[in-house]
Amino acid sequence: MKFGVILAAILGLAVATAVVGYIGFGAVFSALTAIGWRGLVFLVVYSALPFVLLGSAWFALAPGLAIGQIRVFIFARMVRDAAGELLPFSQLGGFVMGARAVVLQGLTPTLASSTTIVDVTTELIAQLGFTGLGVAMLALRLGAGSMHNALVGAGLVGLLLSGLGAALLITVQRRGSGLVERLARRFAPGMADRARVIGEALTVLYEQPLRLAIAVACHLAAWVASAAGAWLALRLAGLHIGLGAILAIESLVCAVRSAAFIAPMGVGVQEASYAVIGPLFGLGPDMSLALSLLKRARDIAIGLPVLLIWQALEGHRLLGRSQARQALTPDTD
Repeated sequence: MKFGVILAAILGLAVATAVVGYIGFGAVFSALTAIGWRGLVFLVVYSALPFVLLGSAWFALAPGLAIGQIRVFIFARMVRDAAGELLPFSQLGGFVMGARAVVLQGLTPTLASSTTIVDVTTELIAQLGFTGLGVAMLALRLGAGSMHNALVGAGLVGLLLSGLGAALLITVQRRGSGLVERLARRFAPGMADRARVIGEALTVLYEQPLRLAIAVACHLAAWVASAAGAWLALRLAGLHIGLGAILAIESLVCAVRSAAFIAPMGVGVQEASYAVIGPLFGLGPDMSLALSLLKRARDIAIGLPVLLIWQALEGHRLLGRSQARQALTPDTD
């Protein structure tokens, strides 16, 4: 698995470098300079809005919590995204670290695990709507034509497959908990009770349609807000392009990245997607790549401090447990 991750990362870096080289290192650098530090600082500060929306979506799924505890889920969502964007493993690792961040801040493992699973599902549903918007705008933008029809058709097929995948995921969560528990009792008896408890918690969550609807709405708002941030950053650079065009670009790039989830950190996939999709909506390939690189710089500027804070929380917890064990150990001197 480690070899596969390393190989995928190397291939991704090679693709990204090739894309930048094809368009021209000078052109991409000039476009990146046009956006400048002001654009980067703006994106870092502006990212607070999408994270608040994402944390709110997760918090909406957790019953019986005080409103002040929303900060737990905002921080945990930042940990999840930082791990997914900066650490060389699949998105699954980010989900686990995000749930762990919830536990480190005092909530139960069952609540953290069950709400993480449902939060991921509601985000997938919201992304289907966001991607559908992008495919519709792509069809309007390209109009009729054999090649254009093929592009739109591929987008529709991908949207259909994603919808079927979401439906299957929900079905497994709602009806497959019994099977998971039986398998756990057979192959990992120590995990059987935990699987049963999480399955029961998932059932309770899916019986609250209002909470699910709020979570989906918050996720969709976060997708739109993130795209609006990219649009505003380009406006600061003096590039006047329609908000609708940026919404379409961001939705389609996100869809491609999600489909290619096996690529660590989306390296190569993101750059190639921006270079191909951006020009379809009037954003030059050089500026498209500059936007992609700017977003990566933003992810690093936010993600590194977040991961360091998370690691400090882990260290504090381990130190507390070690001191507690020492206090309980009888002195034999």
